[in-house]
Amino acid sequence: MTDIAADLPGKPTSASRTTLSHIMTGNDTNLLGTVHGGVIMKLVDDAAGAVAGRHSGGPAVTASMDEMVFLEPVRVGDLVHVKAQVNWTGRSSMEVGVRVLAERWNESTPATQVGSAYLVFAAVDAEGKPRRVPTVVPETDRDRRRYQEAQIRRTHRLARRQAIKELRERRAAQGLDEA
Repeated sequence: MTDIAADLPGKPTSASRTTLSHIMTGNDTNLLGTVHGGVIMKLVDDAAGAVAGRHSGGPAVTASMDEMVFLEPVRVGDLVHVKAQVNWTGRSSMEVGVRVLAERWNESTPATQVGSAYLVFAAVDAEGKPRRVPTVVPETDRDRRRYQEAQIRRTHRLARRQAIKELRERRAAQGLDEA
C-alpha cells in the first residue's frame, strides 16, 4: 500500500451519507409473497458501496457484511429507503452502517425500520491494491456512538478471525482436519 495519501484530510460523516429508495414489485418476491431478503441485501450493498466510494474518493469493494437483521417483512408496493453512512475508518477499510425503512407507496404514514446491517469495505486502487482512506469525522453524538460501536465490532471481527485461525492450526497439527 502506498503512503501517498497518508495526509488525507478527514471527512465529516455527512459528506458521504446517502439514501437509496426503491419501490418493490412482484419481481422482487420470494415464495411467501414478500420481498426476497436477497433483494434487500443487494440494495443494502449498493447503498453502502456508494457511501464507501464517496468517502474514499474512488473504488471500494465489499469485504464483509455483519449482522444483517430483518426486522419486518417488506411487501410488494412498499417504498424502501436504504440509509447508509460511514461509521468508522481504518487505513484502507471503512465500516458502513445501513438502516432499511419501508413505507406504503400510496399512504402518508411514517416509514418503519425493517432491517439493518454493517458492512466493511476496502478502498482499492486501479490494480485492486488497498489504498488509504480519509478518517471519518463524527459530527453528532449519534455519529460518535456509532463510531465507538464500530470499533467494538472491529475488535470482535479480528478476535473471531484469530480464534478460528488458531483452532484450525491446532487441529491441523493434531492431524484432525485433512487439507
